[in-house]
Amino acid sequence: MTLLTEMKVPDVGDVHDIDVIEVLVKVGDVVEEEQTVAVLETDKASMDLPAIAAGVVKQVHISVGDKVNEGSLVITIEPSSAKVAASDTEEAAIATPEAKVATQVAESAPVATASMASIVDVVVPDVGDVHDIDVIEVLIQVGDVVTTEQTLAVLETDKASMDLPSTHDGVVKEVLVKVGDKVNKGDLIARLEAQVKAEPIAAEPAIVESPVTVAAPVSEPKKSATVAAPVASTSGKLAHASPSVRLFARELGVDISQITQGSGRKGRILKDDVKKFVKQAMASGGATQGGAGIPPIPAVDFSKFGVVEEQKLSKIKRLTGKNLSRVWLNLPLVTYHDEADITEMEAFRKALNSDKSADIKVTGLIFIVKALVAAMQKFPTVNSSLSPDGESLILKQYFNVGIAVDTPNGLVVPVLKDVDKKGIAELTNDLNSLSQKARDGKLLPADMSGGCITISSLGGIGGKAFTPIVNAPEVAILGVTRSEMKPVWNGSEFEPKLMLPLDLTYDHRVIDGAEGARFMATLINYLSDIRRLLL
Repeated sequence: MTLLTEMKVPDVGDVHDIDVIEVLVKVGDVVEEEQTVAVLETDKASMDLPAIAAGVVKQVHISVGDKVNEGSLVITIEPSSAKVAASDTEEAAIATPEAKVATQVAESAPVATASMASIVDVVVPDVGDVHDIDVIEVLIQVGDVVTTEQTLAVLETDKASMDLPSTHDGVVKEVLVKVGDKVNKGDLIARLEAQVKAEPIAAEPAIVESPVTVAAPVSEPKKSATVAAPVASTSGKLAHASPSVRLFARELGVDISQITQGSGRKGRILKDDVKKFVKQAMASGGATQGGAGIPPIPAVDFSKFGVVEEQKLSKIKRLTGKNLSRVWLNLPLVTYHDEADITEMEAFRKALNSDKSADIKVTGLIFIVKALVAAMQKFPTVNSSLSPDGESLILKQYFNVGIAVDTPNGLVVPVLKDVDKKGIAELTNDLNSLSQKARDGKLLPADMSGGCITISSLGGIGGKAFTPIVNAPEVAILGVTRSEMKPVWNGSEFEPKLMLPLDLTYDHRVIDGAEGARFMATLINYLSDIRRLLL
């Protein structure tokens, strides 16, 4: 006779109420011996339940979310024919009178079931007091074969997104929504041709199946927090991801269907996979061409509007563009705007330059460089870089300042080295030398490396404020625009003061708002009274 094998949860130690986190088989599946049929999880580890015999799954007794214990029934398997034959021989030899009676009763009243096709409507369930829910993804089309609990569409309210699962196994006959639609409770989403069981009908005599209970072996527990599941490809299939991961991808502008590999179990896409996809897109330069799921700027044939001329970008501008795009997408940037009273500083500078015997002319930029380094010495975080893994800060004990210089070929950033160890005259000579090399196109890589912070000055051109972009891996950049005489209230009257606009952009992962404001206040204090640099 045909034997059914019952798989039960084996002895896993003194553990109770074990969570069922995945059921990997359904009725009718053919399984091999040792094939994982379900995954259980305790508060310390996850474990696979392997099939104890090869055969066909006749019944699944658990579902995701259940809690099981030692001896709980997992699945019932009808073993393959070779093993059935051997089992039949053994059972015939030891059959009891009760078993024979049961067999005779079964033969006297044989029944069987037949299945028939039925059209099933899938509708929006009750999701609470929410109306006009947005349809943001439709994951099926007519002709698709779907299984129970497979996501058919994704809906989104102003607070959360939710998957709409299939209620039956079947074939999609009609899809009644599209992306952009708004739906409510009870609205029709799709129609399926599902297989349902009909009433019992007369059949050929059948043999009563006697279940044989066997405890399932359990594979060695795997530490879910430390052992990564093998990467499985989802190429050619619909994205397999949870609603929270789909929402995370949309927030980053990522088309999740472009992620062809998921590192989760059975190829599920995790947040780390989305982050990795974005990083790869930016590393390949795709960020400037619609990478990371960002829609590219459409191509336009400008020649139809009039005469045009195409001019190749210089290599400097191409590289600068890629670097700035990478920074803009990677760093959460904040810009803080303020003004410094440089009336006394400017008077001091003019006094220095009025000396006929002086070999050099001091610019206001040099004073800003010295004041900036003095402020950085009080705020070490500003003189740092974030480690590649984002887990620690690299604090620098040297003070080098990059100066953005405009050249015919594009923007370059030569670096003034060891600013804290040099005086005004030496720094002025260094700046003049580097600026001339930049204009002549003779800067070497060593001249543009090792910067701790950058100054971008538009003072010679104009403007009142702007938002400079951090020159990563630095964490801050100081923007400077043209100074202007303004009436400033001193408590009793207005005084004419020369005010210098300053714009500090910083990486918010490293510098928070309060620290950025305190740093700028310290810098302004030094610029307002340059004598403080001697303290």
